[in-house]
Amino acid sequence: MAALWRSYQTLMGRYPWTMNIVTAGSLVGLGDVISQQLIERRGLAHHNMYRTAKMMSVGFFFVGPVVGSWYKLLDRLVTGGSKSAAMKKMLADQICFAPCFLGGFLSISGALNGLTVEENVAKLKRDYTDALILNYYLWPPVQIANFYFIPLHHRLAVVQLVAIAWNSYLTWKANK
Repeated sequence: MAALWRSYQTLMGRYPWTMNIVTAGSLVGLGDVISQQLIERRGLAHHNMYRTAKMMSVGFFFVGPVVGSWYKLLDRLVTGGSKSAAMKKMLADQICFAPCFLGGFLSISGALNGLTVEENVAKLKRDYTDALILNYYLWPPVQIANFYFIPLHHRLAVVQLVAIAWNSYLTWKANK
């Protein structure tokens, strides 16, 4: 395990952008596997690999690039590593970014699932508020710790590790 972590650290140092995207896509995919197997109890014989691939693509092409860029921007907007800076970053993240990101994630997932614009809007009206409220229970303490203790190049990976459960919930929400 230690050798795997050292390899990850080395790759993260050489290719931070690529590794953030690969990590995000992989962990969103893992979240979908957990959703299908533990929440929906589909069993391996009924696992929808196409759905997992779609969710991974959302991780690779939306979650990784968007969240990674947001963290870079946030570090430029709010400088320093103090507790106060971490609190400001968390507030900006939860007030400005989280609502938009969540809407984007659910909309993109709906479109990939073949929903029409009208169906996607109806699904957002039904699911968005519950998901945002749950977001506010989970993410503020995680983000304060993330912004205070974790270096910028590891923040997306830390968030995505915590987000395995969150991604399981979101993929269930996006696919029910």
